This record gives sequence, structure tokens and C-alpha cells, in this order.
Amino acid sequence: MRILVDADACPVKGIIIRVAKQKDIPVIMICDTSHEINDAYSTVITVEKARDSVDIALINNAKAGDLVVTQDYGVAAMAIGKGLTALNQNGLIYSDKNIDRLLFERHLGQKVRRAGGRTSNARKRTREDDDKFERALLSLLEFQNSIESP
Repeated sequence: MRILVDADACPVKGIIIRVAKQKDIPVIMICDTSHEINDAYSTVITVEKARDSVDIALINNAKAGDLVVTQDYGVAAMAIGKGLTALNQNGLIYSDKNIDRLLFERHLGQKVRRAGGRTSNARKRTREDDDKFERALLSLLEFQNSIESP
């Protein structure tokens, strides 16, 4: 098992690294050339800055049993389609039960913005968001570990 991170705008990289070190789990951070990541633990894959280049690299590098951390519903949908586990920065575990609704809501928001409308801004990140993410991450890692070790 590895943790693959859509790292361009990921606000929980520090939490991921701390937990992964404790559990001895490899981490792969994927970002484009406009970001520089050096945490002395993870493997960093840097791709050219282009539309969806990070997303494509992440999905192409993911293997069965990996955990994907992303804010992008499209990446989460591809991860689910590949049989992977996907988690967002707020602790939401993406699944086949919620991904269609999330993608539809994203589509509606894009449609409103294209028509000149406005959608609500994302709220400021809180400590509770970080705590919820860490609990979800630990829960997924414990679940994955229980599957791998009979």
C-alpha cells in the first residue's frame, strides 16, 4: 500500500507525511512544475504544467491497494473506477455511493459560473477539518491493514 497525493493544492500534506512515517507507508506526492515539494520522506513526481497533467500522472501511477488523496472529484472518480480508495482533504471518503452526486454538483456549479452566475466560496480551513481528515486517514489505513494481514 502507498499513499498517492494530488499535491498541487493539498492542505494536508504535513498530516499525510506524519501519519505515513509512523505507519511506515510510502508516499508519492505528484505536482506540476509550479510547485516545489521537499519533505525528506515522500517520493515527488513533478510533471509539466498542463491541464490535468497531475491527475493523469496520479492515476497512471496508482496500483491496487493504494490510497489516493485528492480534492478533485474527477480524479476520485477515476480512482474508484480503478478499484482504489480515495479520500479528500476534509476526510470525505469517496465511494460509488457519493461520487455521482458530487460530479453532478460540480457540473451544476460550472454551468452557473459559465452563465455568469456566482457560486459560494470555499470556507476557511479549520483545525477541525484537519482533525477529521486525520481520523479518516487513520481509519482507512487500519481498515486496509486488516485486509492485508489475516
